[in-house]
Amino acid sequence: MKSFIEYSFQSDFPIQNLPYGVFSTSDNKKKRIGVAIGDLILDLSAIAHLFTGPFLSDKQDVFRQDCLNDFMSLGRPSWIEARKTLQKLLAVENETLQQDEIRSKVFVQQKSATMHLPAKIGDYTDFYSSIHHATNVGIMFRDKNNALLPNWKYLPVGYHGRASSVVISGTSIHRPKGQTLPVEGAPPAFGPSRLMDFELEMAFFVGGPPTNLGDSIPAAKARDHIFGLVIMNDWSARDIQKWEYVPLGPFGAKNLGTTISPWVVTLEALEPFIVPNYPQDPVPFPYLQHDNASNFDINLEVDIKTPEGIATTVTRSNYKYLYWTAQQQLAHHTVTGCNINPGDLMASGTISGENADAFGSMLELSWKGTQPIKLKDGTTRKFLQDGDEVIMRGHCNGDGYKIGFGTCSGKLLPIKEM
Repeated sequence: MKSFIEYSFQSDFPIQNLPYGVFSTSDNKKKRIGVAIGDLILDLSAIAHLFTGPFLSDKQDVFRQDCLNDFMSLGRPSWIEARKTLQKLLAVENETLQQDEIRSKVFVQQKSATMHLPAKIGDYTDFYSSIHHATNVGIMFRDKNNALLPNWKYLPVGYHGRASSVVISGTSIHRPKGQTLPVEGAPPAFGPSRLMDFELEMAFFVGGPPTNLGDSIPAAKARDHIFGLVIMNDWSARDIQKWEYVPLGPFGAKNLGTTISPWVVTLEALEPFIVPNYPQDPVPFPYLQHDNASNFDINLEVDIKTPEGIATTVTRSNYKYLYWTAQQQLAHHTVTGCNINPGDLMASGTISGENADAFGSMLELSWKGTQPIKLKDGTTRKFLQDGDEVIMRGHCNGDGYKIGFGTCSGKLLPIKEM
C-alpha cells in the first residue's frame, strides 16, 4: 500500500493509519473533520461527496460536522467503508485528489492547523486496569502481601471522571489548590498541591448507536462499540488525592484537567498489532469473557521537558500490559444497565510495566518521592515542578511503517489565585 503523499517511514501517519481528528485554520475558523496523512490533513468536509459506498452514500453529512460524534454513531461497517474509501483515494494510482487545483483545496499542512477535541464528550470514565500499577500503589500504601484489594481481579475498577475538563494536547494545566494532610494525625491544610503527577494512559471513544437505559453490552460484543484510541495524561494531585479518596474515591485530585492526543487511531489500523490478552486468574464472570485477543503492542513513552527546554524520557511502557481489556471495561461499565453514547470517553488507568523503567507515573518512578528521578539538565524530580512540560507518545512498529498517535502534551503552570 503506497500513497501519492510523500512521508518518511518514521511518520506517525502513513496510509496504513489514517486517524481522525478535528481541526481549524487561521483562514477558516470553522472546525472540520480531517484525516492525518504524512505531514498533511485531508479535509473530509471538502471530499464528503466522494463517500459513495452503500453505507455512506446517504450519510455524507457526517463528514461536514464540527465533531466526530455523528460518524462514530454509524457503527463498524460504515467505519470500515470510510477507511477503504480513504485508502483508495490516497493510493498512488488514484488521480482523483492529485491534481494541483484539487490538492490545494483538500489538503492542509498539520503545522498550520489548530487541533480541537475530536468529539463532544458527554461522559468520561477512568479505569484502573494495569495490574503492575495497582500492585505498586498497593505496596506503597498498604503492604506487599495486601497490594491488590479483594475485588481487583474480579472486575475492572473505575470511577466517573469530569468530561468538562478533558482538553486537547498543547493545553496548559494550572497547579491546583485544595486540602491536603501534610502531617499524619494533624489537621488538614489548604494550599497548592505539592505532589503533582502525570499518569500515562490510553483511552477509547465509544461508537455505534446510543444504547438504552437498562441495556448492557457483554464483552464478547463490545468491540463494535469501540471507535478508536487516543493517548491520555490523567493529571493527578497526589496529596489532594490521598486526603480525599476515602471513602468515595478520586474527586478534586483528578478533575483539574485531563489531556488527550488529537488523533483518534481506529481499531482497524491497530489490528495488525493485536497481541494475546493478559492472563487472568480467576476466570472472569461470563459477561466479562471474550475469545478474541484485543490488547495491542503499542509502545508508549513519556518525556519531561524542563522550563529550559531540555527533555528527558522518564519511562517506556506498553499498552499490552493492561490486565483488563477495553472490551471488558465497556462490558462492566454497562452491566448494570448504564447507557452509553457515541463520543463517550473511557480511559485505561495508568499503564505500568513490570520493571521500574516502565512505570507510568511519577508516584511509581520516584517510589512515593523516595527515589528522585535524574533529568538530563542535572536536576532531579520527585514530582512535577511548575514549568515542566509532559510529553507522551505512542506507536506500533509495522513492516517498513509505524502507526503513531502524535503527541499528548501539556505544561504545568503555577496556581491561579482565588
